[in-house]
Amino acid sequence: TKVDGIYDSDPKLNKDAVKFERITFHDALVRRLEVMDSTAFSLCMENKLPILVLNLWDNSGLRRALLGEKVGTIVDSGQVP
Repeated sequence: TKVDGIYDSDPKLNKDAVKFERITFHDALVRRLEVMDSTAFSLCMENKLPILVLNLWDNSGLRRALLGEKVGTIVDSGQVP
C-alpha cells in the first residue's frame, strides 16, 4: 500500500486518523475498513493467513519488518497460536 498501515479513517483526509498496530479480520470487516481486495482478504481470513499491511514505497519498511521491527499493521484472527 501507499500508507504505513491500517487506520480508522483515511489519514490523507483526516489528520487525526488513528493507526492500528494489530486488528482482527472480524474487526476490520465490522468497521468496514478498506484493507485490500475483499476476495483476497476473505481467503486470508478463511485460511487463517495473517496479513502485514505496510508501505512498500518506503525503502526501509520491508527490511525493518523482516528484522522483526514493529512496522505497519498486522491483521489476523486474534487467537494466540
